Amino acid sequence: MRCVAVVLAGGTGTRVGLDVPKQLIKIAGKPIIEHTIAALHESPHIDEILVMMTPGHLDPVRAIVRDGGYDKVTRILEGSGTRNDTTRAALDALGEEDCFVLLHDAVRPLLSQDIIEANVLALRDFDAVDTVIGSADTIIRVKSPDLIDDVLRRDELRRGQTPQSFRLSTLRAAYQLAGRDPDFAATDDCTVVLRYLPEVPIAVVPGHERNMKVTEPIDVYLADKLFQLRSFDAPKAMQDEDYRRAFTGKTMVVFGGSYGIGRDIATLAADYGANVMTFSRTSTDTHVERREDVARAAEEVMAKSGQVDFVVVTAGVLPQGSLVDATEETVVNSTEINYLAPVFIAQEFFPHLVETRGSLLLFTSSSYTRGRAGYALYSSAKAAVVNLTQALADEWAEEGVRVNCLNPERTATPMRVQAFGEEPPGTLLTAHAVAAQALDVLASSVTGHVVDVRRDLDSARGQE
Repeated sequence: MRCVAVVLAGGTGTRVGLDVPKQLIKIAGKPIIEHTIAALHESPHIDEILVMMTPGHLDPVRAIVRDGGYDKVTRILEGSGTRNDTTRAALDALGEEDCFVLLHDAVRPLLSQDIIEANVLALRDFDAVDTVIGSADTIIRVKSPDLIDDVLRRDELRRGQTPQSFRLSTLRAAYQLAGRDPDFAATDDCTVVLRYLPEVPIAVVPGHERNMKVTEPIDVYLADKLFQLRSFDAPKAMQDEDYRRAFTGKTMVVFGGSYGIGRDIATLAADYGANVMTFSRTSTDTHVERREDVARAAEEVMAKSGQVDFVVVTAGVLPQGSLVDATEETVVNSTEINYLAPVFIAQEFFPHLVETRGSLLLFTSSSYTRGRAGYALYSSAKAAVVNLTQALADEWAEEGVRVNCLNPERTATPMRVQAFGEEPPGTLLTAHAVAAQALDVLASSVTGHVVDVRRDLDSARGQE
């Protein structure tokens, strides 16, 4: 059944203190509504997107859709005075053919693919679905602002989010009945179904705290910070035949491929039929911090293979100690290898990745979210790599080149052993598990993602 996402963008910026609709406020470099549209557009479950925008502000959304290439957006229409009126207008625009409808607040820009998928899958068995999360706080009911009437059972309570999802015929029937009620009032669409079609069960699927609604001034700040630190779960593992289809006959270049994660990525990719070429200081005398070495590597790959489909950069150094005690050589060497090398590699290989609509995979560290004493050079460079990933993903989107970044938890690699010595068994990821996740990202269609790799996924991959 066709699945249509309706972006409810009829609100204003009154509570955030602006004279433009809050969905047009920029966070993380883009208007809030663009982040929302992009999340829905990315989902393979969504066939069409309808935007219901605040009257008088349709042109900025048209420009966003045009410039962003969001071709799933088929119509941009005016919303109405209330949430329910806007939903009615959307129902009128959707036609008579039944379909799945996901109604989502434009100002919930951190919508995840998991939440979208959960809604669509639930619609196969239910006519109405709500996205909810539990409450960490005790909920009280008050008689007046100063007196408690009751303390409600927290295990029976949920906080509603969006999407709220329906079969079109069910939601339309509920609104037809509501239209005959002179006292009709509802703050959301599931309430309309609950009141006027009480025989229809409404399923719930889990939302997420990150799926926040930007309403108050502090929410703008919080959402911007969440985007800055945003990470994604790795794409789901595929079957062996899918990996072979993704990598057989393709050329993969791995910088830092002589040991650790890089070596395991190269080995796995080769097992699935890829033509893998590795470069490192120890095996090929390639210094990734030297542009001429990177350019020479690109020339060698093109001479031998004639194409580049995947480029992986795992090369890095981990200097320790106080910044004030670091020598100039240490500062320069760390910055060049951990940050300038990915820049040089991106520049030199971009023309070749354009030809294949290929993929660049960089690596960061959990230390990128907050600088740590003793690792100032390393953690700051890793934060820069995350920013580089997101910027290049935007820059290269029109060329079809994907750029992503893997963020493994502590991993058993020679570099880590050298820095920290032997650590208790079972407390570290295996390099093999990280490599398997890397192949999943390389084979996927995602771009601009910082993908967390956690120990709880290690056992599923096999600790080889």
